[in-house]
Amino acid sequence: MAIFSDRSAQTQLNREAASVSQDNLDDLLRRQRAIEAKVRSSGKLQRFSGDIKLMFAMISDYWNGRYRTVPWKSVAAIAGALLYVLNPLDVIPDLILGIGFVDDAGVVALCLRLVESDLIRYAAWKEQTEQQTAATTPSTAP
Repeated sequence: MAIFSDRSAQTQLNREAASVSQDNLDDLLRRQRAIEAKVRSSGKLQRFSGDIKLMFAMISDYWNGRYRTVPWKSVAAIAGALLYVLNPLDVIPDLILGIGFVDDAGVVALCLRLVESDLIRYAAWKEQTEQQTAATTPSTAP
């Protein structure tokens, strides 16, 4: 029997995403370091660290108006998943050794499956934007 099923992950992700508003994004971005520290300290979440950094980058670019070609439902799902990770008293409390982060990993994994195409498009946009910036920035080398 599974400790935390896809159905449970979907329920939790839907609950979190439904409660996310534009105002929550600023709070989420302020708490980025705490979430990333939690991810680094958890064996179950460490494998998602690169994806979570990309999620935060997209939320930041969305919040700052640089990237708006993503549906709000994807932004809300990402924000909801990240806020869920931050909550130590979620469905399976994080303090329970061995299984405390199983639900967090399940919610993040489900979110990644749901927003994968949006993250891929964002990553491509980000790479292109960085290349264009590098090409137009004058070199400081002598």
